[in-house]
Amino acid sequence: MIDKTVGSAAEAVADISDGASLAVGGFGLSGNPIALIEALLAQGTSDLSIVSNNCGVDDWGLGVLLNAKRIRKMTSSYVGENKEFERQFLSGELELELTPQGTLAEKLRAGGSGIAAFYTQTGVGTQVSEGGLPRKYDGQGGIAVASPKKDVRTFDLAGEPREFVLEEAIVTDYALVHAAKGDRHGNLVFNKSARNFNPLAAMAGRVCIAQVEELVEPGELDPDSIHLPGIYVHRIVEVGTGIEKRIERRTVTAAPEGA
Repeated sequence: MIDKTVGSAAEAVADISDGASLAVGGFGLSGNPIALIEALLAQGTSDLSIVSNNCGVDDWGLGVLLNAKRIRKMTSSYVGENKEFERQFLSGELELELTPQGTLAEKLRAGGSGIAAFYTQTGVGTQVSEGGLPRKYDGQGGIAVASPKKDVRTFDLAGEPREFVLEEAIVTDYALVHAAKGDRHGNLVFNKSARNFNPLAAMAGRVCIAQVEELVEPGELDPDSIHLPGIYVHRIVEVGTGIEKRIERRTVTAAPEGA
């Protein structure tokens, strides 16, 4: 039997070295592999290049690595909930490759599927395709690194010529993901919105490390309920159902009088 379980989050990330590239699941704070992120923080790994939809918030998710200045570059689609991210980016301490959300998802999926690149209409006629988006500032208000111009071609789509921009796939050294359930073979089941970028990030990592709330024996998961097959997962660690889960932005209204 192929048993991919490891005893702790610290053991699971122990070989992630300085300068590694990571694909990390989560959307906002939903589905963040926080136990693996905190283990990486504790171990002191730095100079990381991370691909994730966003960078958490100032004190949670990937934000804890950012606050410790462990991240060299982020490839994300949204970065608006983190003040420290803004400070580091504008001061030239952090590189950012801003990518449309659907394109980012497909770049990860393509990388995991062995597809080198693909053409999409998203970004045509903008700086996404034409280049010039700031990737890194020089600390003085100028741009030190700008995004390059990308290949644009015209294809006949349903009898109508349209322009498409070439986007390259993403493959990373490691992937860190969170799932509700997993078995010892690495088959994973995600809970509702925590499914988000987790399966795609898992596919893109050469070594995928999954934290699961509940670990079950092979055969206990209904094959039709499995969202990600174990072929993509290399290590799995159980973190328990009591793991802390935060809400990125809680909005409530006052209860009606007399309620």
